[in-house]
Amino acid sequence: MSDYNHYDTLKVSTYASQAEIKQAYRRLVKIFHPDSNKEIADNEQIIRVNAAYEVLSDSKSRLDYDEKLRHNQQRFHQARQKRTESAQQHYKATRKTRKDVDENIEEWLRLVYKPVSRLLITIINSLAEQIEELAADPFDDDLLDEFQDYLDSCREDLRDAQIKFRSLPNPPSLAGTAAHIYYCMSQLGDGIEELAYFPLSYDDRYLHTGQELFRIAKRLLREAQESVNK
Repeated sequence: MSDYNHYDTLKVSTYASQAEIKQAYRRLVKIFHPDSNKEIADNEQIIRVNAAYEVLSDSKSRLDYDEKLRHNQQRFHQARQKRTESAQQHYKATRKTRKDVDENIEEWLRLVYKPVSRLLITIINSLAEQIEELAADPFDDDLLDEFQDYLDSCREDLRDAQIKFRSLPNPPSLAGTAAHIYYCMSQLGDGIEELAYFPLSYDDRYLHTGQELFRIAKRLLREAQESVNK
């Protein structure tokens, strides 16, 4: 996997639509291509831009890339968390009692983990029924409107979950749990936006990709739950 982040190369977010990715690619090629702008032409940059677009412009390769990126980010987060825990170990040993630590964990579980988990479960478990209803007639305007309303509701629930997740810092002992929840929300956000393309194009690939992202999110949430129960 390239050392360069393809999203950073194209200067787009991980939530960018395919149209936004294409627009960013065209803009950067125009900027760095020697035929259009000889003063700032950069062959190496063009190579990186082309490589990034080749991966991100295809839904399947983008999904594979996002999964690899998620794993790399997770390892980085865990490594950084371990370094932070090591630096804080002496401070916590002298300034915090075991009771304080337990209270912090209980507070995070009660105010962050449980309400966030409930919202994410609601989003994940609701998709199958929506897909089944849409399958009755994927071209019916009323069903498509209801599907759009459903996606809007998912976006609202996901925003609520993200706000609650950021409301308290996670206890170091639950860093793994917090990481799983964070990436679960990221996958759901991508999945919702993939599903939102279907009413615009009637392309089943968006439904399949969205469902796959929801399945990844479900697995991540299950791993978070298992880490809490250890």
